[in-house]
Amino acid sequence: MVSAWECLHFAALELVRSTPIKQRLVCAYNRHLASIPEDQLPGEVRETFGQIMRCLRGVQPLRGEDAVTASVRKMSNQEADDCAALIVEIFGLMCRANVATSRANTVVQFPGVDRDPVEYETPALVAAN
Repeated sequence: MVSAWECLHFAALELVRSTPIKQRLVCAYNRHLASIPEDQLPGEVRETFGQIMRCLRGVQPLRGEDAVTASVRKMSNQEADDCAALIVEIFGLMCRANVATSRANTVVQFPGVDRDPVEYETPALVAAN
């Protein structure tokens, strides 16, 4: 199972491609965002994520298209840029949360002061012939 962080990471990578922004948004949604359960997201980003998802599915599709394609088609380029920026912002917030969590769970052991100074010396580098 792919985590929410990984899905957002892949969505952010999708959003930096060279194709038109609306095409990138549709691909990011279909390939990565649609599979994220909101309960896997931190509480501080759930509301924003929900708004993005509603924005990406809010328009009634025409025959032969899905709601995401219809919704993105109706967006202005600025609205599409704003939506993409929010996705990247959520990814950034999750990255910071992951770093803070891993720092909190890391135990650093420092050597005691009663160690022999020889233990701290680095070995001489041997030149390769």
